[in-house]
Amino acid sequence: MPAILGKKIGMTRFFMPDGKNIPVTVVQAGPCFVTQVKTSDKHGYSAIQIGMEDVKARRSNQANIGHDAKAGVSPKRIHREFRCKDDAEANGFELGQEVNLSIFEGIKFVDVIGTSKGKGFQGQMKRHNFKGMCATHGTERKHRTGGSIGSHGTDRGHGAKIKKGKRMAGHMGDEQVTVRSLDVVSADPEKHILLVKGAVPGANDGYLVIRPSTRLYKRKARVQAGK
Repeated sequence: MPAILGKKIGMTRFFMPDGKNIPVTVVQAGPCFVTQVKTSDKHGYSAIQIGMEDVKARRSNQANIGHDAKAGVSPKRIHREFRCKDDAEANGFELGQEVNLSIFEGIKFVDVIGTSKGKGFQGQMKRHNFKGMCATHGTERKHRTGGSIGSHGTDRGHGAKIKKGKRMAGHMGDEQVTVRSLDVVSADPEKHILLVKGAVPGANDGYLVIRPSTRLYKRKARVQAGK
């Protein structure tokens, strides 16, 4: 399945031919290079690994430098592996081959995978969207608490532990997020610039994985099929 690595540049507006302007995210998509080709005979499954963005050798390590050198490319900052349907698809790529936006020709919707912004330690209301307790009728300094957890602390004699998954305060954000079926507004393979409608996960300069949409609603499926 074709996919590419990218970096989030920021958001701006894009004017359509009819004069309507829409919010878009600017993504530097590639250039990426094939750093490894895996086949079922040698590795047990079919996949390709691609790398993006040159990095100084002193900021890499010997393993990555040697790994990328086998593909005939300079050390890359990030690497990602993508499964292929079979060996025939994997063998369609060569070591050192450049992968750019041209693989998305005819693709009108993409999924974007990134790491969301970290929010640090947050309470229940912000982290889990709790509504809070009553603000009157005798409630004192309990408006933003999560309520009692004692009923989850016994588990019928199997240990006084809170059950896993209990929604409580804790670390929020900084996790993998996938935004599905974003409209491709513009794609420029020569400048490696991709414009997608709407927001994508993470802060500016964050790394992304862009792939063709794997799950489309009926309306967008018809658009993709050209109907």
